[in-house]
Amino acid sequence: MASWNRYGSRMREAKMLTLVLLVWLLSVLEAVKVSPLIEKVSDHKDFKKLLRTRTNVLVLYTETATSGDSHLKLLSDVAQTVKGQGTIAWVNCGDSEGRKLCKKVKVDPSSKRGRAELLHYKDGTFHTEYSRPATFKSMVAFLKDPSGPPLWEENPEAKDVVHIETEKDFRKLLKKEERPVLMMFYAPWCGVCKRMQPIFQQAATETKGKYVLAGMNVHPAEFDGLKQEYGVKGYPTFCYFEKGKFLHHYENYGATAKDIADWLKNPQPPQPKTPEVPWSETDSAVFHLSDESFDSFLEEHPAALVMFYAPWCGHCKKMKPEYDEAAEILNKGADSPGVLAAVDATVHKAVSDRFKISGFPTVKYFEKGEEKYTLPQLRNKDKIIEFMHNPQAPPPPEQSWEEKPSSVSHLGSEDFREALKKKKHALVMFYAPWCPHCKNAVPHFTTAAELFKEDRKIVYAAVDCTKGQNHELCKQEGVEGYPTFNYYNYGKFVEKYNGDRGEAGFTGFMRSLRGRDQEKVVKRKEEL
Repeated sequence: MASWNRYGSRMREAKMLTLVLLVWLLSVLEAVKVSPLIEKVSDHKDFKKLLRTRTNVLVLYTETATSGDSHLKLLSDVAQTVKGQGTIAWVNCGDSEGRKLCKKVKVDPSSKRGRAELLHYKDGTFHTEYSRPATFKSMVAFLKDPSGPPLWEENPEAKDVVHIETEKDFRKLLKKEERPVLMMFYAPWCGVCKRMQPIFQQAATETKGKYVLAGMNVHPAEFDGLKQEYGVKGYPTFCYFEKGKFLHHYENYGATAKDIADWLKNPQPPQPKTPEVPWSETDSAVFHLSDESFDSFLEEHPAALVMFYAPWCGHCKKMKPEYDEAAEILNKGADSPGVLAAVDATVHKAVSDRFKISGFPTVKYFEKGEEKYTLPQLRNKDKIIEFMHNPQAPPPPEQSWEEKPSSVSHLGSEDFREALKKKKHALVMFYAPWCPHCKNAVPHFTTAAELFKEDRKIVYAAVDCTKGQNHELCKQEGVEGYPTFNYYNYGKFVEKYNGDRGEAGFTGFMRSLRGRDQEKVVKRKEEL
């Protein structure tokens, strides 16, 4: 009987041990269930090849096969989203081969919290340790733009701002929230948004409990309908809601946190803006000409300097006070060598077309009614007066980028949409000819265009935002500074390019897009 009991006890122990082993085996199998998109690397040669052939790689180093489980689950989802734009790899420093690799690259995940470490490699070399939040959204944003700024919600000081991701979440907030809501619609690259975010988040903290201050990145094309609904024509746009109903825009872009808090206590619609007084109606010594008066004025004044301008043009506004001061001396002096006049080219189009005015300001010198010189160098009072006393031909103009033969496609408001519709991948540089950063980028951008000139699906294009009606086009495309680089897919805006502005950056970006296309082709073939 006793031996029978001992036998039964052993059987129970054996069953228990089998069960424990089975549970352990299942957990191991579950632990190593990794997305096929995550590249498992253990050999040093394979690792070097990976960095050589991929330009944007995030590598997870783990102490053991299971110490990176939480990371691997998240990274599997991230890998699916950034497929073709970035690569995720895994190195297990716990197995024999992986240990050698970790030793060679001097990585020791055992010393890190969670016994795992994430390192990023860019263009074949180490770039940075991933230290942003281990969330899906942050990791995707990082891999799409490794050198870009962190997301607004990653800032601990923005904890009292409600961060909205989708239109569904936005509608839900308006439907359920009883308190008044001030929504900031923004774009991540927008300079004014970046300046106002700390102020907005401070206001959110100060008004917490009474009001809801929320932020939403609406720059992606999927939010075009939402932007139209709430009149979002630029960034940031602030909209005030009560019980889900839109009441007012808030338009104090120079506000302090106190200003926002005070306004919320008594929200009022924006005051109508005082229209800018036209230059021709100000107390100016400059002679303002029209299509009708232009020729007769030049007959009466044998030496005249004429500034063709547009009221919206920033460089014109900057030049106006200098031109006014010079006119006070030249237009009122009895022995003046000549006079200063101006033409609003947006109103008096006949005369502007006659002299082929395509950028602002354009300054031309007329002698005895005939056009003699175009003078781009005349921008301040002293230079203007000096020239009028001794009119000399300007130095020969430097050939513009557009005039130089290259594989870059130069577009304008008249052909921009149509040209991009035909291209699968278009990287567009919005620039101003005078901008130093643009001048630095031009040779690299041109070289990249030359490398891809045989690929009919790809175009590197450029838009001179100072030329003709291009100003409005640039504004519509979210250009706030120069240069701005936008990526389009068959004419549809996809994202801002914030990568390296050298040849390697421009070509690497396009290669990654082409690589993604090839992966899709291979996958389709495999499915067939």
